[in-house]
Amino acid sequence: MDPGLYIAASGMLAEQVQQGQLSNDLANASTPGYKTQASEQQSFGAMLLANTATGQPIGTIDTRVTAGKTVTDTTPMPLQSTGQPLDFGIAGDGYFAVKTAQGVRYTRDGQFASNAAGQLVDQNGDQVLGQNGQPIKVSAQGTLSASALGVFTVNNVTQQGNTLYSGAASGKASGVVHGGELEESGVDAIQTMTDMIASLRAYQAGQSAIQSIDRTMQEDASSVPSLGGGG
Repeated sequence: MDPGLYIAASGMLAEQVQQGQLSNDLANASTPGYKTQASEQQSFGAMLLANTATGQPIGTIDTRVTAGKTVTDTTPMPLQSTGQPLDFGIAGDGYFAVKTAQGVRYTRDGQFASNAAGQLVDQNGDQVLGQNGQPIKVSAQGTLSASALGVFTVNNVTQQGNTLYSGAASGKASGVVHGGELEESGVDAIQTMTDMIASLRAYQAGQSAIQSIDRTMQEDASSVPSLGGGG
């Protein structure tokens, strides 16, 4: 089997992964506190160059293109004023904590509300926690001081949905909570659309390569003389 088929096919699969991530980014271009994800693509050539500098053994040669570890860009984004009393944004580092059915999760999406018990909750109805780990009470007037919210430093952040993260909290973060503001989405819509076009073209190039190899293999097969018995 021509190894070019495996290379082209693996490249197409890697581009499918990237297309899915980019599509999800575009869908969340207006989601407060959303952070983009990306998977690095690796080929044997890239591994060879990276390991030449360190002298580290590469191991078995693999010519496939693979989608590497998915990385979340957690860079804080600017805050945008909304004027809503229960909207909160963090200027700088840190996360809000919410109590979910799966345990405590962390978020930069401060689009909160008040439940029937007068507690601060997120868009899923999960309780938002203060720095002491307890639910936060909203005033009868539907207002709340920004200082009532906890801002947590979180290590080993792992995305659990579009705006929720798991990780290990390690105390109070340096970020400052602003009331009546929300953090903008981390998506650059124009750049994301440009990346989608580039990814689509790479996918189409893989298709063209497979079609070309297939034609060549068919021509080679047809040029081989049939074995006839002499008599």
